[in-house]
Amino acid sequence: MAEHNDLGKWGEDLAVDYLQRKGYVILERDWRSGHRDLDIIALDGDVVVFVEVKTRRNCLFTDPVDAVGYQKIRNLQQAANHYVKYRQIDCDIRFDIISIIGSVGAEPEIEHIADAF
Repeated sequence: MAEHNDLGKWGEDLAVDYLQRKGYVILERDWRSGHRDLDIIALDGDVVVFVEVKTRRNCLFTDPVDAVGYQKIRNLQQAANHYVKYRQIDCDIRFDIISIIGSVGAEPEIEHIADAF
């Protein structure tokens, strides 16, 4: 696996652990709808939460949250719409972003933006 894929997997694992410690129930990871994917789908009480995880070693070039632009948001919404129809979800939904800055072996900086868009 390429080094950036390892970093992304590490970040998603941290995000799952973070969410579970907050009481979220993880429903799916890396759910795919064609070429679109949803990093984490979780349940926060009675709300289905679609979580986009952005992991960076540092924020010298850009903040990880800034990597979630218009096209990415559109893709996430389309994939979430497919998931809702596929699973016949009939409850509130929300989109969150989790930003992780750091690397394996160091204490990461985790930022959780609930209801990001």
